[in-house]
Amino acid sequence: MGAGTTVVDADGSHGTEGSVVADELWRSVAPQVVGALVRRYRDFDRAEEAAQEALLAAAAQWPDEGVPDDPKAWLIRVGSRRLVDRLRSDEARARRELADSARTPADDLVSPSPDAGRSADRDDTLTLLLLCCHPAVAPASRIALTLRAVGGLTTTEIAHAFLVPEATMAQRISRAKARIRESGAEFRMPPAAEVPGRVRDVLHVLYLVFTEGHTSSAGEQLHRVDLTAEAIRLARRLHALLPDDGEVSGLLALMLLTEARRPARVDDAGHLVPLAEQDRSRWHTAYVVEGVALVTDALTRARLGPYQVQAAIAAVHDEAPSADATDWEQVLALYGLLEQLAPGPVVSLNRTVALAMVEGPAAGLDVLDGLAQDRRLARHHRLHAVRAHLLELAGETERARESYLLASRLTTSIPEQDHLRRKAEAL
Repeated sequence: MGAGTTVVDADGSHGTEGSVVADELWRSVAPQVVGALVRRYRDFDRAEEAAQEALLAAAAQWPDEGVPDDPKAWLIRVGSRRLVDRLRSDEARARRELADSARTPADDLVSPSPDAGRSADRDDTLTLLLLCCHPAVAPASRIALTLRAVGGLTTTEIAHAFLVPEATMAQRISRAKARIRESGAEFRMPPAAEVPGRVRDVLHVLYLVFTEGHTSSAGEQLHRVDLTAEAIRLARRLHALLPDDGEVSGLLALMLLTEARRPARVDDAGHLVPLAEQDRSRWHTAYVVEGVALVTDALTRARLGPYQVQAAIAAVHDEAPSADATDWEQVLALYGLLEQLAPGPVVSLNRTVALAMVEGPAAGLDVLDGLAQDRRLARHHRLHAVRAHLLELAGETERARESYLLASRLTTSIPEQDHLRRKAEAL
């Protein structure tokens, strides 16, 4: 690695010159280093701290000594030494504080598991993902813990992504680790019967991370590219570990097909550009090709699931040469299928848009009246944005303008507020 590579410095910040410890390298091996240490010493907090200390040691030594042939094994070995030293120091302090001479010797406390010698050869990514998404951990905390332990993001980065103080995010991560510890969960694959359900939890967490990165729920940025990139990276790792899982393939395909459009989602002035108005020549063609191939393969040989259907819908949009050429009847049929597999108000809202494109805005508006009775949607900006769009198509300009303004007041995303206000002003 040469100068100019993004690095993690000793203070946790990111630099560019004079170091050989790249983010990409660290984040690719982080779950395996942390996982190997957790599996060997059964202490999540200390394993993560030791892994970070190993990274700092690499930042200090590798520029002069060169990157070792097996960076992961090097990091595991150094992290293991740091963790053993800390455990022995704690044990020695405890012996000094307690008069009980029969206390467990330090060597017994830190003795490695039988497979410790094979730690560097194992990929613990899936096990670590499943542990971070343990049922004992609150859903919101699963996201933070996954990004911290598996993604290798700093607490500062995660806090910034979700617009909360760093101290708040640190507490959330600490509570998540405590819940895992209190549950008695061990670092190993859960029983075979539990794996499918736990993998679904992992997929949901990665989906939420990607969704937040694709359209930030609040703040001045429309995208958080760091989050979408991390979600895709972790989804790729999961797919490599579970290549025959149709829903894993479906989620990765959905991410790629959605991310493919990102370059065209804002114009030169930084304004949001809706799908129908995007310059499709700016889309990432390679992502479209890969995503279509993934979902096509999954649909032909795996049990059908919601992520596959969502990916199929995204593929219909991405393969259309223009917005006018979109096969809305196919989109409508797929949303009908998705409503059966994963019913919910947002799915119904999206299906309403497809219905309006097939049967006309009046048909969509009739369905919207019923959806508005759902408390989960009544004050959601997207319902009113859809209503405004359909009213505009129906020629009801004044009502459309009012709905655009209401939607702009309800969203906390500044780019979306700006877009909806401009739509209202245009009317």
